[in-house]
Amino acid sequence: MGRPDLERLSREELIELVLRLQRPDKTSRTSSKPPSTDRKERRAASRPGGGKPGHEGHSRILSEAFDRAIDHRPDTCTGCCAALPADLAAETVSEYDTLELPPIKPIVERHRRLAVRCPSCGMRVAAALPEAAKGTPFGARIHAIATYLKTFQALSYERLQGAFADLFGLTISQGGLMNMLRRAQEHFVGGREDAVSSLRQASVVSSDETGVRIEGSNSYHWVFRCDRAVVHTAAPTRGAIVVRTMMDGHRPDVWCSDRYAAQQGHADAHQACLAHLARDVAYALQNSEDFLPMRLKLWLGKAFRLARNIRHLAPSTIAARRRALERTIGDILNTATACDLTRKLQNKFARAREQLLTFAYWPGQVEPTNNACERDLRPAVIQRKVTNGYRAMWAAQGEADVRTVVATARLTPGADIFGTIAATLGA
Repeated sequence: MGRPDLERLSREELIELVLRLQRPDKTSRTSSKPPSTDRKERRAASRPGGGKPGHEGHSRILSEAFDRAIDHRPDTCTGCCAALPADLAAETVSEYDTLELPPIKPIVERHRRLAVRCPSCGMRVAAALPEAAKGTPFGARIHAIATYLKTFQALSYERLQGAFADLFGLTISQGGLMNMLRRAQEHFVGGREDAVSSLRQASVVSSDETGVRIEGSNSYHWVFRCDRAVVHTAAPTRGAIVVRTMMDGHRPDVWCSDRYAAQQGHADAHQACLAHLARDVAYALQNSEDFLPMRLKLWLGKAFRLARNIRHLAPSTIAARRRALERTIGDILNTATACDLTRKLQNKFARAREQLLTFAYWPGQVEPTNNACERDLRPAVIQRKVTNGYRAMWAAQGEADVRTVVATARLTPGADIFGTIAATLGA
């Protein structure tokens, strides 16, 4: 905006422009921006790391099982310096563990195809071609390690190649690694289809998406979640067509997401993410002298408390507290305000009014926030930041299939990432 444009502004418009410029930048606490965009505190003002004074220290818990036990016995009495026989009864005073990894080297099997000459007819007979000659020389565990390091530790092909060479003494070309990952990802298609089938039968579904570069173009990584499955998928668009394709005509009872239009209207009821609104309220509290943002903050606090305790409350108590919250939010939204920032905040709540307390109609089944989907997306966001996206759509969708199988398995307590990958690949 140049000087002539500023001269055409009215006094009120100039005042509003100056006030807007004086507002602090939005952070992850006051908006949906990621924490990585926040400015770091100055070193002098930051808190020192490490344990604080008076903090009680903790040591590592002993392993449940050990491979070898080494007993340390005293040889001499510290009181009279007499020798202590080795056959004296002893008691354990304390125990300590030391841990080490053995040298890791690949196990190489050489398959030799032999031929013999028949003693009856003199014909030279060769053995049938072994399976080792028909496929890849790399075993299932190597495929599992490559998939784990590439998908969940965000290693590039160059770093993955170096990791195999330095850690395992294996020389694998980057093209060989790409082929290995492509073969491995095919084993996860069946698990993904099972997860999608569960999603299309769920009564409560939540979703979210984040941007990613695929084949040099702006694309999106989506996640859909229900109580029995987590489904990741890559798509070239952020539009509602992704949701309709994923659900294939199934319409759940409740949908949970942020307020983005493409994720609206896919269920009979909708729960708006209250965490997003809470960040908008936090920003308004920093930049408005109006008391209305504080009223909204207090209202959200009561809504979150209801959600936390809802499993332990009687239906009549839940209904009473829900009605009280509905009356209060109605009063807040009808309150007049002269602050433009507060008015915009009111409008956000007003547009989502019918979606604010859906969780209270489905006690214990619907969450008030969409934080679970955001946690599911976090590894994909880290992958995007480290690798800057994918060169091919098959790689993006293949990794989405792997994440789908692993995330769905981890809904069951005790499941771990590498164990799930190894089991899927038969390692």
